[in-house]
Amino acid sequence: MTVLPQRTAEIAENAEEDLESEKEELNEITEAIIGAAIEVHRELGPGLLESTYEACLRFELIERGFEVECQKVMPIVYKRVTIDKGYKLDLLVNGKVVVELKVVDQVVSVHEAQLMSYLKLSGCKVGLLINFNVTVLKQGIRRKVNNFPE
Repeated sequence: MTVLPQRTAEIAENAEEDLESEKEELNEITEAIIGAAIEVHRELGPGLLESTYEACLRFELIERGFEVECQKVMPIVYKRVTIDKGYKLDLLVNGKVVVELKVVDQVVSVHEAQLMSYLKLSGCKVGLLINFNVTVLKQGIRRKVNNFPE
């Protein structure tokens, strides 16, 4: 079977448009999550339990029309065996963006590695690591991608 060059160009163009559309959607979701997190931080400030920020962020996101799953248990496949309780995502927004919450003095590389592992294992392309234990929340936000252009 021979694919005509014109058809090949059309397929490539459609794939590029799909990628741009997905990128735009994920950017919109992450921007909304950051906005909601800032709202929660403005209301509560630093110093509370992670579970408190999780519940309030979930509330804010649902109010903004997002589908939010909390403490979502994700399976892991190890040597062809599925382990049902492989790991838990703090928040999964619209089934596409992983949000890992922290209340720590300083985000360290192991926290970023944890988020990257969650992205890889879940198949999600974008994740946010949000540390609420900061004076200004912008200082506590890190965005990570997995096999996806920034």
